Amino acid sequence: MGLIGGLLALPLAPARGLVWVVGQVIDEAEAQLHDPRRIHAELARAEEALEAGEIDQETYEAIEEELLDRLAASSGRW
Repeated sequence: MGLIGGLLALPLAPARGLVWVVGQVIDEAEAQLHDPRRIHAELARAEEALEAGEIDQETYEAIEEELLDRLAASSGRW
């Protein structure tokens, strides 16, 4: 990009910066969502909630299924 192109694109710099920041936030959120350690911790918390009577068996099974699906999907990512 030449001098003229650079000057014409200058007003778009904040938008490009914002797009980059949003992309970084999305990447980090996806990394945390599929982190096996985090998934195992969530599964342990759900089990503790079941044992404490805070959730019923049906709710626990739904949480467990969702977490195991995430864990299976994350195995290809790591």
